[in-house]
Amino acid sequence: MKNITILGSTGSIGTQTLDIIRRHRADFSLYALVAGTNAELMAEQIVEFRPKLVVMKDEEHAEKLKRVLGDSDLRIIYGMDGYLEAVSEPTVDLVVAAMVGMIGIRPVIKAIESGKDIAFANKETLVCAGHIIMPLARKMGVALLPVDSEHSAIFQCLQKRVEYRDKDKSKIDFWDIFDTGDIEKLFLTASGGPFRDAKYNDLEGVTTEQALAHPNWSMGSKITIDSATMINKGLEIIEAKWLFGVDVDDIEVLVQRESIVHSMVGFRDGAVLAQLGTPDMRVPIQYALYYPDRVELDEERLDFGKIASISFEKPHTDVLKGIPLALEAIKTGGTMPTVLNAANEYAVSKFLKKEVSFLQIYGMIEHAMSQHAVIQDPTLEDILETEAWTYKLLENC
Repeated sequence: MKNITILGSTGSIGTQTLDIIRRHRADFSLYALVAGTNAELMAEQIVEFRPKLVVMKDEEHAEKLKRVLGDSDLRIIYGMDGYLEAVSEPTVDLVVAAMVGMIGIRPVIKAIESGKDIAFANKETLVCAGHIIMPLARKMGVALLPVDSEHSAIFQCLQKRVEYRDKDKSKIDFWDIFDTGDIEKLFLTASGGPFRDAKYNDLEGVTTEQALAHPNWSMGSKITIDSATMINKGLEIIEAKWLFGVDVDDIEVLVQRESIVHSMVGFRDGAVLAQLGTPDMRVPIQYALYYPDRVELDEERLDFGKIASISFEKPHTDVLKGIPLALEAIKTGGTMPTVLNAANEYAVSKFLKKEVSFLQIYGMIEHAMSQHAVIQDPTLEDILETEAWTYKLLENC
């Protein structure tokens, strides 16, 4: 039985993780559930799953949760100190890092320092601090198990190069997957989002509701907007660079409208392996929870007899500028990816509140990046200070 802490239990990945646990209760126990402000949903999760610890974003929402629960002896704490406690508990085996945004960086680092394997769905952590996270994970001998569908697909394509039946050696051998040097190219697939056929002028009047209408996937609001701008795919390029140790010039994005091919790996002998499946995040989540094993998932299967075609095309990066912005940020290096990410977080939050237009998301990112004096090889403190600088700059625009 694996003992688990879920960072972000009330979000899209967190709730789907709990659905997997619901189906396999004998295989998992929950130590801690960690969330932001959704006290009502957290209360429902507590009643069903009985964690030993619950952490909310701040005191206000911790107190609200206590009122919702009524008479309860459950330990409810809040804030960053609570997040760090939840991931460092000695009995925890696996931390599901599903918090959205840069708030997940410190808890992920603390979890790795505490020797916990990570089911990794917080791409912002690697975007901003990959140069810190990756060496630390290797040093501590922990597994970073990707949950993003694209990175999980690549990870799954690499599995048969190293055998993992000996459970006692799985942590020791984990990083051998990435060290054989035979990857020639990674292909990240994308649905293209709701505006994949749009012209630039079509984006001027885009509403929040239109941007949230993803054609294939059901996701949280922030990542759905990131998919619409294709910022999400740009962040995934940076994440893939760190996870798989490849140069960004060896990562290609392809629009795969049907969302059947989740990503592919090209090898130096010319072979290409792809991972296919329905657009269901529970597949990569369950694979991370059970790694290196696969168990039954009673959901829809691909019916190849009904698939008329599987198509690929280049993304329209002159219209949806998320990819070129991300490439500029990672090639500049240092704290520039943090500026990209923080500016995007700020702009998307404003767009979701209908305070800025869709195209202003790009404009705010470009402005922040143009004003930033890059710090190379930043410390964690540099990264957090850069995040604060970015928010302050944009608040004063």
